[in-house]
Amino acid sequence: MRILMVEDEKQLADTVRRGLSNEGFVVDVVHDGVSGVWAATEKPYDVILLDLMLPLKNGYDVLKEIRGRRIWTPVLMLTAKDGEYDETDAFDLGADDYLTKPFSFLVLVARIRALMRRGAPERPVVLELGSLSLDTASRQVQRGEAAIVLTAKEYALLQYLMRRPGQVVSKGEILDNVWDTAFEGGENVVEVYIGYLRRKIDVPFGVQTLTTVRGMGYLLTADRTAME
Repeated sequence: MRILMVEDEKQLADTVRRGLSNEGFVVDVVHDGVSGVWAATEKPYDVILLDLMLPLKNGYDVLKEIRGRRIWTPVLMLTAKDGEYDETDAFDLGADDYLTKPFSFLVLVARIRALMRRGAPERPVVLELGSLSLDTASRQVQRGEAAIVLTAKEYALLQYLMRRPGQVVSKGEILDNVWDTAFEGGENVVEVYIGYLRRKIDVPFGVQTLTTVRGMGYLLTADRTAME
């Protein structure tokens, strides 16, 4: 079980390395972002512990680069920052977990073991379905070369659907995953936003990719002409 730790606080890195070594892990440590990208690319790891604030290349850029190289090793972000937007940005770029300093060593070990059990499924930064693409890092949506401007809720809905291509998802599933738990409206809001989204990603381009499956839910597929 080999771990890469990318951390510029050398005392912390050494303390964690020794602790993890005592737990039976093999730990490689580098102290800047450029070295982190190189190490992640050159050797296979079970988990990467990645600090956010790094010299030469910050943790966000390291994460974006290794995911862009199709390296799907589970990444646990370590950072002194605890803002919700920092956490959201990390997950959007393909992080698997997030731990704020100072942290419990026992919690760290538990998180590492959980990531190892989960494995390394693909988590591309750019989601693509036919000519439709969604960049989770920049939050840009395009149909071919044409940019599509979405509201925050339309974007969240599209991202949810693009992660389930070719699957019928119900109104209830969409409501549970795209709307806040405090939302008190009915399921009809899903139908309204499906209409908004369809008018932006399909209608202007003469395609029909977001369809209603009567009595079941909604289906997002690759490009089909509106006449099909």
